[in-house]
Amino acid sequence: MELPSYFKDFLTNIRPGQTLRDQYKAAHNDLRAKLLADEKLGPMIHAMFLQGSYRRATAIKPHANKKADVDLVLVTYMCEEDYPDPKMAQAEFYDFLNEHYPGQWEPQGRSLSIVVGDVDLDMVITAAPSLQTQEVLKSARFADDSTLEDLDEWPESLNLVKFSTDLFSKVLQRSAEGNNDWMLEPLRIPDRDAQCWRDTHPLAQLAWTWNKNRLTGGHYINVVKALKWWRRVNHPTPKYPKGYPVEHVIGVCCPDGIPSIADGVTLTLEAIVTRYGYDAALKQTPVLPDHGVPEHNVFLRVTGEDFAEFYEQVKAAALVARRALDATTIKESADAWRELFGDEFPEAPAEASDSRSPSPNKGGFIIPDRPARPQPEHYA
Repeated sequence: MELPSYFKDFLTNIRPGQTLRDQYKAAHNDLRAKLLADEKLGPMIHAMFLQGSYRRATAIKPHANKKADVDLVLVTYMCEEDYPDPKMAQAEFYDFLNEHYPGQWEPQGRSLSIVVGDVDLDMVITAAPSLQTQEVLKSARFADDSTLEDLDEWPESLNLVKFSTDLFSKVLQRSAEGNNDWMLEPLRIPDRDAQCWRDTHPLAQLAWTWNKNRLTGGHYINVVKALKWWRRVNHPTPKYPKGYPVEHVIGVCCPDGIPSIADGVTLTLEAIVTRYGYDAALKQTPVLPDHGVPEHNVFLRVTGEDFAEFYEQVKAAALVARRALDATTIKESADAWRELFGDEFPEAPAEASDSRSPSPNKGGFIIPDRPARPQPEHYA
């Protein structure tokens, strides 16, 4: 059964709480203000915007012993030719960090990590590669991004013109106008580990997520949160895939037009089983092109052995989800969903065992006994 009220309570339980959300906003807004006020760095910055699950509204509350992540992208005037060594680009910010966040920061491969209370701020330095992109960025230089944190409550008829000063909304507005061939260029990011600059396109991921959420009636981001939680409570290993790669494969496999979160969870798990059985059988890493930078495989860090283990976990979960969706009583359905999601999913009272009609999506999903060859992926 779909149990929409149960899923509503479940999602409330696993989302970051309001106190933590307030800490997110305070931390990144304070960092923005300090950067803009800095005599050296302020003039170097074209634009600042959030990326990551916090911005895409797909974040779940962090582990009790871990901090929440917020990623702030800085698009700078830096020229890659002037900073051929990525460490040189990051080093421009060291004095600033030592002044404002002494003992609270450290360099990472693609970011500078700053710990502020319960929040881990990742400051991502990038450069816009062309004058065209720079001009668009200038008009959206200091958008505060607050609207995207409320993505769960956005109406389907969202007027994108209302947010025309936001760079992300510019991408969406061009898409809404039918300009699907237009997309801002990827940004360039200094990668300390690879010792070179690479393409990155966080705005394409944001635009893709927003559009997918629209195509699923607003259910997609909640399907992502639910399945991230399933992964956390049931399968802490293998380490990979995790984070965005898991979100990406959910997005590829979640059907458009799903009528509920329960349907989305079930059909997504079943689609992963159907689509990637061939890769799992061969213990090979599937190729999932990144949105906006298709030459990047978001599963690159996932070994074939780890993917095969992940696949078996998904296959078992698909059977539980199908049993929950096809259950004929509230009690039976809620118990199965709790088997999948743990104690954060509400428990049904004993009297909720009255017989109900089965879900209209009753499909009798059968685990294939022979993996199908993978079909070419298609991306919006």
